[in-house]
Amino acid sequence: MVEAFYELHTGSVQYVVSDPRTRGCAIIDPVLDYDEKAGATATFSADALLAYVQEEKLRVEWILDTHPHADHLSAMAYLKDRTGAPTAIGAKIVEVQKLWKDVYNLPETFPTDGSQWDRLFCDADSFRIGELPAAVLFSPGHTLASVTYLVGDAAFVHDTLFMPDGGTARADFPGGDARALWHSIQRILSLPGQTRLFTGHDYRPGGREPAWESTAADQRAANVHLLAAPNEAAFVAFREARDRELPMPRLILHAMQVNIAAGRLPAPEANGRNYLKIPIDALDHPTWGNDSDA
Repeated sequence: MVEAFYELHTGSVQYVVSDPRTRGCAIIDPVLDYDEKAGATATFSADALLAYVQEEKLRVEWILDTHPHADHLSAMAYLKDRTGAPTAIGAKIVEVQKLWKDVYNLPETFPTDGSQWDRLFCDADSFRIGELPAAVLFSPGHTLASVTYLVGDAAFVHDTLFMPDGGTARADFPGGDARALWHSIQRILSLPGQTRLFTGHDYRPGGREPAWESTAADQRAANVHLLAAPNEAAFVAFREARDRELPMPRLILHAMQVNIAAGRLPAPEANGRNYLKIPIDALDHPTWGNDSDA
C-alpha cells in the first residue's frame, strides 16, 4: 500500500509504503518544515506521517531518502529519533558530501563517508519492507546520488520524472548531469508499462490539483519533455538550455548542509542555538526570477 502526503510549501510528496500483512512500512522523502524568512523549523509534515503510522498500526522499518534534496530539509533525523528505524540513501552520497563540504567550508571533522546513515544503497541492492521485496536502481542526473526505490509494482522515482504534464527534473545542480538523467529516465521507462511511478514533486502545471502517480506507459506516451526531445542528443540540449533559464531553488543553500548530514541541523553553538551557513557567490548562476525545480 502506498499513501502519499503532499507538502504545499515546496511541492514535495512524501510517502509511506506498507506491507498490509506484516504492517511493516517505510517512509520515503520526509519533509522537515522550514520557514526561511523566520529561520524556523517545525515538524507538522513529519508528525502527519507518524500519525498515519500510528492510526494504521504500522511499524516503521526504514526511513529512506531518494537523494539529498535541494528544495527542502529532510525530516529523516527527526523520524529516526522517534521511531528508531534505520536510515538509508544512495551510496554516492559520499561524493555529494565531499562536493558540498567544500562549498560550505565545513570543518575537517565533518565526515564524508556516509556514516550519518545506517545503510548506503548501491545499484541492484535489495531489502525488504515487511515481506515486500524492494530493489534499488541507481538513477543519477538530477544529483550524483539519486536512487529509485522499486517496491512490487511501484517505483519511487524522486526528481527524474514529474507527472507527464510537468516533464523532467533539472540537472544543473553541482554534480548534476543531463546525459546521466536521460539514461536514468530510459532505465525507469524500461520497466513494465503498468509499473506505478511516484514522483517526488508536483508543481501543479496550470494550477491543477496536486498529482503524483503515473505509470511507465503514461510517461512514455505523454511526458511533455520527452515528446519535445525524444532522443539523447535532443534531450541533453533541451535540458541544458532550459536549466540555464531556471533560478536555483530558494532553499538550496539552506537545505544541502542539513541533508548531507542525514537531516541533522548543525550542532548548537556556545549560546545553544543552531546556525545555517549561506556561502556567498558559491553557485554558478543567481536566483533572479521565479522559483522552479522543473
